[in-house]
Amino acid sequence: MALKCNIGAAGKAARLRVGLLGVAGGIGLALVTATGIVPSIAWWAALGSIAGGSFAIWEARAGWCVVRAMGFKTPM
Repeated sequence: MALKCNIGAAGKAARLRVGLLGVAGGIGLALVTATGIVPSIAWWAALGSIAGGSFAIWEARAGWCVVRAMGFKTPM
């Protein structure tokens, strides 16, 4: 299945920003969890944030949005 570009430059930029913030937040949460400030269950949240942010970065790079591919209209 080939992915067809379904977002423009503004959507790519927005997804890239969200992805970078997600990865940075996940890394920050992982560091705080590693020091013992928050409970160890936060590892799952950190991993989820990094994975979600990485996917958003991939979407920005590919120019493809999974939500738009499912038929939903997004504002950008």
